[in-house]
Amino acid sequence: MNFVFPALALCLLVVSAAAAEVPVTLAQDAESFTLANGQLTARVAKRSGTLTSLRFRGFELLAWRGSGANGGYWSAVGSARAGAGRVASVIQDPANNGGERVEISCRLLAGEGEPPAPVEMDLRYSLGRGEAGLYTYAIWRHAAGWPALGAGEARYCLKLNPEVFDFFTVDAARRRLMPSPADWDQGTPLNLKEARRMTTGVHRGEAEHKYGYSAVLAEMPAYGWSSTRQNIGLWLINPCLEFIAGGPTKLELTGHLDVNPGGTPTLLNMWLGSHYGGSSLSVAREEEWTKVIGPFLVFCNALAEPQTNAPASAAAHAAQARLWQAALAHAASEAARWPYAWLKHPAYPLAGERGTVAGRLVLRDPFAPQQGLTNAWLGLTAPDYQPSGFGRQSFGGTSGPTDRAAGSSPAAGLGRSGFPTSVDWQRDAKFYQFWVRPDAQGSFTLRNIRPGTYTLRAISDGVIGEFTVTNVTVATGETKPLGTLKWQPVRHGRTVWQIGIPNRTAHEFRNGTNAWQWGTYFKYAGEFPNDVNFVIGQSDWRRDWNYVQPPRWVAATNAVAGAVANGEKDDLEAFPWRQRVQSTTWKIRFELPAVPRGRATLRLAFTGTHAGCNVEAAVNGQPIGETGPLPSTSAMQRDGAHAYWIERPLTFDAARLKAGENVITLRSRATSWSQGVMYDVVRLELADLTPAEK
Repeated sequence: MNFVFPALALCLLVVSAAAAEVPVTLAQDAESFTLANGQLTARVAKRSGTLTSLRFRGFELLAWRGSGANGGYWSAVGSARAGAGRVASVIQDPANNGGERVEISCRLLAGEGEPPAPVEMDLRYSLGRGEAGLYTYAIWRHAAGWPALGAGEARYCLKLNPEVFDFFTVDAARRRLMPSPADWDQGTPLNLKEARRMTTGVHRGEAEHKYGYSAVLAEMPAYGWSSTRQNIGLWLINPCLEFIAGGPTKLELTGHLDVNPGGTPTLLNMWLGSHYGGSSLSVAREEEWTKVIGPFLVFCNALAEPQTNAPASAAAHAAQARLWQAALAHAASEAARWPYAWLKHPAYPLAGERGTVAGRLVLRDPFAPQQGLTNAWLGLTAPDYQPSGFGRQSFGGTSGPTDRAAGSSPAAGLGRSGFPTSVDWQRDAKFYQFWVRPDAQGSFTLRNIRPGTYTLRAISDGVIGEFTVTNVTVATGETKPLGTLKWQPVRHGRTVWQIGIPNRTAHEFRNGTNAWQWGTYFKYAGEFPNDVNFVIGQSDWRRDWNYVQPPRWVAATNAVAGAVANGEKDDLEAFPWRQRVQSTTWKIRFELPAVPRGRATLRLAFTGTHAGCNVEAAVNGQPIGETGPLPSTSAMQRDGAHAYWIERPLTFDAARLKAGENVITLRSRATSWSQGVMYDVVRLELADLTPAEK
C-alpha cells in the first residue's frame, strides 16, 4: 500500500517558541533522578539506571507492573554482570548551564570489599532544552586483571504502556495495528515459544511472532510504536551505528509484543544480538577495554489534530504514517549532529578528534568487464581476530589490497560450529565499525572515524566475497586520501551459469520477500513436491528456486498423517518436531556442447544455515565434496531471508562433466525440522586448461 504524506509542518505538533524557552530542570531524592524540560519528564532509578517513567503530553508512555514489564532498561546475557556497588551522580547540572542540559550517571561496579566483576557499567541519560527526545548511552569498561568478560546478547529495552500504544512500525512493508495484549494471551501456541496464532481481535486466525519484525538496523533510521487513540509516537533513533555489532548486513529484533503473559508492547535496540548468527564480545582477563554504546535517542512526537477515526481505519493508518515520516526526518537531523558536542568523555572523541578517509573503489572483474558496484557498502572495521577463548586478538597483517572469499576451503579456519574460528566484522561486537555507501562511480568518504588501525572492507551486489585493505591507520583529526583502489574479485574461471544474485540475501528467490511472515517455510512441500529441479536457460530463480532448502516433514504416525490429510495443519505447524525428517535433494540441469578440460568450481555461497547443516554435492552421480558443518544462524525458523554469510566452494576435475545434459545435485542432510539452508548464489566457474597444460 502506498501512502501520500501531507506537509508535515501542517499536521505535526512542533516545538513552540514558548516550549523552547522552558529551561531543563533536575530534581532528585534518595531513589531517583527526575529530568524535565516542559515537553518530557523522565524518572530514572539511581540503583539500576532503569527509566521508570517517561511522560509526554500528559501521558505515561512506559509500562510499570513491579515485575516483568519494567520501563526502559539495559540488559545483557552472559558474564556481562557488574558488581553490587552503585554510584549515582550528575554529569551536567542544568543549574550550572542556564537550564540548557541535564545529564545523569548511574554506575554499576564492584562494591566495597567485593572482588572485581567482569565489567563496570556506566548508564547515562541526557535531556536538552526544547528536545522531544531522551538520550541514553552506556559505557562498558573492563580493566586488566578483572574476570574475563563474555556476552552473547546486550540491548536497551523499552516496555511501553499498552493503554497508549497499539500500532508498530518497522518499515514501509511492516507497519500495522497490533494484536492487543489480551489477544496475545489467548492465542494458540505454535512451533516457537515466540509464535502464537491469534484467536481473537482484528488479527484472528493470523500468526503473531516477534521475528516477523526483525530488520537490518543500517536500514532503519527510526522505528517504533505509536497510538491510534492519542496520535503520539515513541521511536528509537540510532544517529550512528559505530557501536552496533555485525555491520550493515546484521539482521536483529526491533520490537514485538512481550512473549510473557500480558503481551506488553516492547521496543528494542539490539546493539549486540544473539540471533541470525549472533555476535561476539569476548574480553580476556588481562585486557584493558572500554566501549561507548550510543548515545541513541528515545524520540517522542505527536499530531496536532485529535484522533477521531477507528483504530483500524485507513485514516488512522495514514496518521501513524505521518508520525513515522516525521521520526525519519528527525533521524536525519540527529545523524547530521553526530558526534554530539554535549557528550564529554575520554572514550568518546568529538568531531575535531575524529578522522576522515576518502577514495574511490573500482571493480575490475576480467570475467565480467561491464560489471560495476551496485548497492555496495564500504567500511572500516577491526581486523579479523581470535576471541579470548582462542587467544589474544591480533592486529597484524600485510598491507595492500586483497580480496577474501570467506571459507575458500571448506575445512580451512573453521570451527566445529561451522563459523570461522576468527571473529570477522559480521559478528564483531567488541570494536567499532564505520560504513558508508559509495556512489555510482565508487567514490566514498568515511567521516567521524575514531583514531585507530582498521581493515577497510567492501561488499557489492553481483560480487562473491569481499574486498579488503589491511592496516589503514587513522590519526586524530586526520583526513586520509586512499586514492583509487582496484578490486579484482576472487575467480576460479569463467562463469558457466549462475543461480541468484550475489547480494548476501535470499530475497530474489521464491518466497524470499515474504520470509518474514511466520511459517513461510511450510509452503515448500506443497510448492515443490518433488524438490527443486532447476533447468539452466529455462527455469526462473524467482519462481523455481525456493528461498530456503528445508527438510521434508513426513507424518510420524498414522494419526498425524490422517490429521494432515484432513487439512488439520496445526499439528505440523505447531509441533513439526513430531514429524519424521527427510533430507532434500535439489537438482540443477544444464547442457554443454562438449566435454570441458580443466578445473571446475562449484561456488556455494550461503546466507542462512543452522546447526548440523551440511550440503553434499555430486556431478552426474559422482560426489565432488561436501561443505562440512555450516554456521548455526536459525535463519529459517526465525523467519529471515538472510543471516551470517559464508562461502564453501567445491573444486573438481571438469572432465566429470559431459557433452549434452549434466546434473548437479545438492543434498542438504537434515536430522531436525529446523535445518534449513539458504543460498545467496550458486555459480559454476570453469578454468580451461592452458596451452601448456593441453
